[in-house]
Amino acid sequence: MRRYLRLAIVLPLAMGSLSASALDLFEERLRIHGFASQAVVDTSDNQYFGDSTGTSFDFTELGLNASYRFTPRILLSSQVLVRRAGDMYDGTPSIDYALADITASSTSEARFGARLGRIKNPLGLYNETRDVPFTRPGIFLPQVIYYDKVRNLVLSSDGVMFFGETYGEAGTLSLNLGVGQPIIDDNAEWTYLGDDFEGRLEPRDPTWIANLWIASPTERLRAGLGVVASSLSYDAFESSFLESGSIGFINTILSLQYNDEQWTLSAEYSRMPLEWKEFGPVFPFSKQTTEGYYLQGAYRPRPNLELSLRYEEGFADRNDRDGSRSSALTGGLTPPFDFYSKIWTAGLRWDVKPNLMLRFEYQRHAGTFALSIRENPDPSDLVKHWDAFAASISVRF
Repeated sequence: MRRYLRLAIVLPLAMGSLSASALDLFEERLRIHGFASQAVVDTSDNQYFGDSTGTSFDFTELGLNASYRFTPRILLSSQVLVRRAGDMYDGTPSIDYALADITASSTSEARFGARLGRIKNPLGLYNETRDVPFTRPGIFLPQVIYYDKVRNLVLSSDGVMFFGETYGEAGTLSLNLGVGQPIIDDNAEWTYLGDDFEGRLEPRDPTWIANLWIASPTERLRAGLGVVASSLSYDAFESSFLESGSIGFINTILSLQYNDEQWTLSAEYSRMPLEWKEFGPVFPFSKQTTEGYYLQGAYRPRPNLELSLRYEEGFADRNDRDGSRSSALTGGLTPPFDFYSKIWTAGLRWDVKPNLMLRFEYQRHAGTFALSIRENPDPSDLVKHWDAFAASISVRF
């Protein structure tokens, strides 16, 4: 009886100790973070993230992400995002990414592996982190490179991404090669077809992605080249104004960034040949090459205060920089300035606390190419020269 009594006392204690150890291990491997951001936007003309001519509060972001270190070589991670951005996004929760990061080999000199699932496309300096307000270079990303009007199309893909990194005295070299299916929503149809026609826009072929980065040992200097090739098919319904057709593009982004304690200088250039096929005689466009670039400088007089200045230009067709030929293709219904954007942006970032950030921005625009057609469906209402002021508050945990 004494033996059974000891067992009855010791066994629950042992089980409790094992449960506590398992719980500690689970908590050690699990990481959960989140953020929330609210912006107010006011413009002199045109609609920019909501009814901005009457002051818009329709730019809201809520994110929750989690990662779990399943084994030393396997990391599981995902993020759910609630995004409200004028008429483009209505706040419906969506999965930004959900992937397994598998390391095949890891040494002090190199790391190789693959990512499977819904993967952020590694394009440019900011595409992978564009949804986190604290990692962006402003309230809004440079719109001539990171088009919010087709954000989901370039943000992530469902597929596989192979990666490799090498480390040495000269710095870091990293390469990503991936293939997958793009994420398509109504904004892609508005942007590339000019309206929400009766039909269905879907992936035609897999999207191919390649990205190469070179960084100095301290990452003070970074240079990158990213390429994404994709094609979409439009299945027209009987009532559609258009015929069934396809859209193909190859987007190339060159990136360069310099960092030191007080300064960050960034520059990126994008070039994207576009081709429309078989949409019928009423669709005016067939081929064009979209081009955009920006230069930005950020100065930190104090660790929690940043001043920034950016200039960017974007063109619907690099061979038609004043938009006159593109406008003629629409019969003059769309003004020439809707085919280019030239934007000055001055910004202030104040990290009130490590988890609380305030931003203020002023933008001066010439042209409306950066705007969403979905938010500005009537080209006769567009104004060439316009101003935008924005402020935001962001928190994270």
